[in-house]
Amino acid sequence: MVIDVRPALGRFDDFATVVGTRRPDAGGCWCVAYRDSSLPNDARAAFMREQCATDPGPGVLAYVDDEVAGWCSVAPRSTYRRLMRSRTIPFVDDRDPWSVVCFVVRPRFRRQGLMHVLLEGAVAHARAHGAQVVEGYPVETGGTRVDVISGYVGTVDLFEAGGFEVAAPTTGRSGHRPRVVVRRWLASGARDEGR
Repeated sequence: MVIDVRPALGRFDDFATVVGTRRPDAGGCWCVAYRDSSLPNDARAAFMREQCATDPGPGVLAYVDDEVAGWCSVAPRSTYRRLMRSRTIPFVDDRDPWSVVCFVVRPRFRRQGLMHVLLEGAVAHARAHGAQVVEGYPVETGGTRVDVISGYVGTVDLFEAGGFEVAAPTTGRSGHRPRVVVRRWLASGARDEGR
């Protein structure tokens, strides 16, 4: 089995296979909730088509034996309107970190560790575009299992395994579980420069 991660740039059809709905007017996130939740359902696919056509793209896709299997949304925090206006997810400092806001793995590819692969691919994508720091906003599991709906933001364990550290508490919740801000520094000395 060969697993690799590729930027979503120029890959809208693969993105739509993982995240899209069967009907354009059907309710669904299309990974727009953090970007512009005011968009009506029938405009979301076109919005994300444009995002996938614009460098650096809206995230990364995982492939298993060349078949698209998963998605991770990663982009500068400033491109996510919901994060910029959030009352529950604080800013740690005045940087514009790259933010990992969600994961989607197609059902038949689950339980194969693809979220770890997607997270590492997201970090590599951010690094390739000059990011100094990558943030996530995962849930604290308390050692218990998280359902798919609540776990779309990832878990603290997932991010810690990927080299992230807890940076700040939040008042945010997913599935009634507390969320935290986690960070991974990519540039040497970047941590000290931002304080």
